[in-house]
Amino acid sequence: MSSIADIRKEYKLKELSETEVAPNPFLQFEKWWQEAVDSNIEEVNAMTLATASSDGIPSARIVLLKGQDKQGFSFFTNYNSFKGNQLAENPRGCLVFFWKELERQVRITGIVERLNGAESDEYFSTRPQGSKIGAWSSPQSQIIAGRTWLEENENKFSKQFDGKNVPRPDYWGGYRLKPITIEFWQGRPNRLHDRIQYELQENGDWAIERLAP
Repeated sequence: MSSIADIRKEYKLKELSETEVAPNPFLQFEKWWQEAVDSNIEEVNAMTLATASSDGIPSARIVLLKGQDKQGFSFFTNYNSFKGNQLAENPRGCLVFFWKELERQVRITGIVERLNGAESDEYFSTRPQGSKIGAWSSPQSQIIAGRTWLEENENKFSKQFDGKNVPRPDYWGGYRLKPITIEFWQGRPNRLHDRIQYELQENGDWAIERLAP
């Protein structure tokens, strides 16, 4: 077996200059997002969400981006899940996109807030029937007796909502991460990567700076 330490990749596809990026990070994200979509990256909206408890214990997992605008970046989950509990204690988070096909990362740090009920209802209504049933069936992050218990719970709610509109559970909904900093990372040769960071200023403008790799 080869050594893990010997696994390497030389990045050389593109470059990123602070003189060429968009004047605000949302426009720059939209540009990179479209290039990622056009590259047919599988699950292009997959992103790491990092949260922390009130005493600073971190946790991270993959979630899916479900909305993006000048207010921030949105995702949906069970409010009673582990991440939901951490966000209730400490409403700060970090998102990371890694589009390896383009040798790019985007890291977004900021404040997390819940979407309002109407926004959560609107998204929930677009979910497949099975996913709606799943939201009712799973007490996310809780210890359960086994897979059989979960499948029996799914069967129970499938019968309950058979032929009916499935409403959104009141413990399930969306969050929006409102950015304070957004970093765009472009892989470059010899590990001298391009890192351009946008930082929100008190007047609402964004400062653009280059970070050392």
